[in-house]
Amino acid sequence: MTPYAAPVRDVRFVLEEMLEHGSLALPGFEEASPDLVEAVLEEAARLAGEVWAPLNASGDRQGCRLHDGQVRVPDGFIEAYRAYAEGGWNGIGVSESLGGQGLPEVVASAVQEMLHGANMALGLCPMLTAGAIEALAHHGSEAQQAIYLPKLVEGTWTGTMNLTEPQAGSDLSKVRTRAVPCPDEEGDHYRLFGQKIYITWGEHDAAENIIHLVLARKPDAPEGNKGISLFLVPKFLVNADGSLGERNDVTCASIEHKLGIHGSPTCTLSFGEGAGAIGYRVGEEGRGLNHMFTMMNEARHKVGIQGIGVAERACQHAFAYALDRVQGRSPRSGRSDCTISDHLDVRRMLLSMRARTDALRALALFCAAQLDQARHAADEGERAAAQARVDVLIPVVKSFSTDQAVEIASLGIQVHGGMGFIEETGAAQLLRDARIAPIYEGTNGIQALDLAGRKLQRDGGAALEGLIGEVEATAQALEAQGELADLGKSLAGGAADLRAAMVAVLKAGADSEQGADAVQAYATPFLSLAGHVLCAWQMGEAALKASAAMAAGSDDPFYRAKQQSADYAIRQWLPVGRAQRAVIEAGMASLAAFDASAH
Repeated sequence: MTPYAAPVRDVRFVLEEMLEHGSLALPGFEEASPDLVEAVLEEAARLAGEVWAPLNASGDRQGCRLHDGQVRVPDGFIEAYRAYAEGGWNGIGVSESLGGQGLPEVVASAVQEMLHGANMALGLCPMLTAGAIEALAHHGSEAQQAIYLPKLVEGTWTGTMNLTEPQAGSDLSKVRTRAVPCPDEEGDHYRLFGQKIYITWGEHDAAENIIHLVLARKPDAPEGNKGISLFLVPKFLVNADGSLGERNDVTCASIEHKLGIHGSPTCTLSFGEGAGAIGYRVGEEGRGLNHMFTMMNEARHKVGIQGIGVAERACQHAFAYALDRVQGRSPRSGRSDCTISDHLDVRRMLLSMRARTDALRALALFCAAQLDQARHAADEGERAAAQARVDVLIPVVKSFSTDQAVEIASLGIQVHGGMGFIEETGAAQLLRDARIAPIYEGTNGIQALDLAGRKLQRDGGAALEGLIGEVEATAQALEAQGELADLGKSLAGGAADLRAAMVAVLKAGADSEQGADAVQAYATPFLSLAGHVLCAWQMGEAALKASAAMAAGSDDPFYRAKQQSADYAIRQWLPVGRAQRAVIEAGMASLAAFDASAH
C-alpha cells in the first residue's frame, strides 16, 4: 500500500480561510496560535504516517482473535494505541477542566481525519471513547466524572456505546436489556441482563479497562423510548481508591466477521450470564436515549471525518499509481511511454476524487468550527445560532461525506484497473473499510430523515436559509471577479435550487395527509442536494483564497491545484447534485405505488 502522508497543508489552508473570515475567533483560541496549531498538525501527521499507517494493511490481513472471551487485536495495535494515548492525543479537544488540552474542536477534527486516514480500524477506538467522555461530561454525576473521566481522557481506559440488540436495530424503543435495582444493602447500583450486538471495540487488550455506556430499562419501566435509561458498566469494577477490582459480568460472546475494518473488534456482548453485570445509572431515569444522543451527535460528526480520512488515502493511493503506471499513448504528445495520468478519463477520475475530498474536508471543518462557536462564543445569541447551524450540518457531514467516501474509494479502484481488484495493492481495503460508515451511528437514510423531517420542520428552515444566504454571498464575491464569474453563476444556481427544494419539502411536511410519507420520499435527494451545494460553497471560498494568493504574486502550484479543484467541484460536480431538485419535484407517486412483493 502507498505510504500515507497526512494532508497538513490542505488542512492549514482551510483553517487559514476560517481565520480570515472570523470563524475561529473563539474565547481561548488566542492561545492556540498558528505556530501551535502547525506544531500539533505536524506531530499528528508523524504519528499517523509513521506509527498508525504501516499497520493498516497488516491489521486488515490478521484481524482480531477471540479466545475464551478475550479479544486480541492485530499485532502492533497495542503499541500504536499507547503511542497515541501517551502523546496526549486522546484529550486534544477535551476541556482543560476535565484534564484535556482544550484545543478547538476544529483542530481536534483535523487530527482525527489524519488518524482515520492512516488506520480507520484503530481510529474507531478513540472515536468511541470521545463520545463516552462527552456523555459523562454532560450527564454523569460528580462522583462518576471523578472516577471515570480522568482515565478516559488520558486514554488509559476506553469507552463504548451499547445500543443495538438483535431485535432492536435502528428502533431503540424495542430495547429489552434489563437493569434490576440492587437491594439497599448491596449498594447504589443495578445488575444488567441482556445482549448487545455490533459493539465497536467492545472487548480488546489495548487498554486497562473498558467503560460501556448501555441503554437498558428497569423491570417496571414503561414501553417505548421513555422507559429507557443509560447505565455505565465497566469491564473491571473500580475500587474506592481508583484501582481496578474484579471482572464484571460482561463477556464477549463473539466477534463479527465483516466486509472491512478487520482490525476493529465488533463484538456481541452478553451482560449478566451470572449474577448480573453491575452498572450505575447515568443521568435521569427514563432519559437514556436523550443522554445517549449527546454521544451519538459527537460520533456522527466524527464518522463524517472518518469517511474523509479514507477518501484522502484513496486519493493518495490512486494518484501514486496513476503517476507510476506506464500504459498507452499520450493523447497530447503522442508518446507511447506515458503514464495513465496523461489520459483524460483517468484525469477526470483523479480530479473528481481530489475536488470532492477537498470539499468534504472544508465542510466538515466548518461544522467543527460551528461546534466551537456553539460551546464557547461569549454571546448567548451567537451560541444559539451556531448550534442551529450544527444541527443542520451534522446529518449532512455524516451522510454526504460517507456516501462520497465510498464513491471516491470505488473510483480509486477504477484508476488502478484490474490491479485495484487485487487485495495486494491496498485499494480494495479502502473501499471495504469505507462501506460501513454510511451504515453505523444511524444509517444515512435516517440522517436524511433527521435533516428533512426534524431539523428542517423544527425551525421552518431558518438555519438552512441562513446558510443559503452565505452561499449566495460567496457566489456574489465570485461573480465580482472576472475569471471566477462562471463559478459564481453556477454556485448561485445551486443555492436557488436548494432554496426551492427546501420550500417544497417544508410544504410537503405540512401536508396533514401525506406529510410524513412525503418527507421520507424526499429526504435522501434533499440531503444530497444540500451536500453538493454546501460543499461547492466551501470550494468557492477556496477559489477566492487561492485567487487572492496568486494575484499577490504567488506562483505556488498548490494554489493552482486548489483553483482546479474548485472549478471542477462547482462546474462539473455541483450539477449532479442540482439534478436532485428535479427528483423532488417529480413527486412521490411511483414510490407510493411500488409494491415490493410484486417483484
